[in-house]
Amino acid sequence: MSSKHVSRDVLPADEPLLTLPEVADRLGIVVTKVMDLLNDHKVIAVQRDGVRYIPEAFFSRKKDNTNRFIPGVIALLADGGYTDEEILTFLFTPDDTLPGRPIDALHGHLAREVMRRAQAMAL
Repeated sequence: MSSKHVSRDVLPADEPLLTLPEVADRLGIVVTKVMDLLNDHKVIAVQRDGVRYIPEAFFSRKKDNTNRFIPGVIALLADGGYTDEEILTFLFTPDDTLPGRPIDALHGHLAREVMRRAQAMAL
């Protein structure tokens, strides 16, 4: 299988992760569609102990879809030259000015602020 958009694991050890089959079950799709999400760079996977995982925080709290802002932030930063590891580091590192982690802010009223910051970083 392709290693496209499988990042070196830069996430905290306690970050909740889902295997590709778990993502498929959660979204009600087949695993090949999860691979499409990875190949289309809508999400990024990390590899731990030879297994690919996608951060649970990439998905909406309704549990049936990806968070609508995640693909946009990934695209903005990737287009700006950021690697997958750098994108994950940005999303999962606490930022006192938000406050909290950008990935968590994408689930609330600060989502547009995170998008604005990603756009400014990509310039």
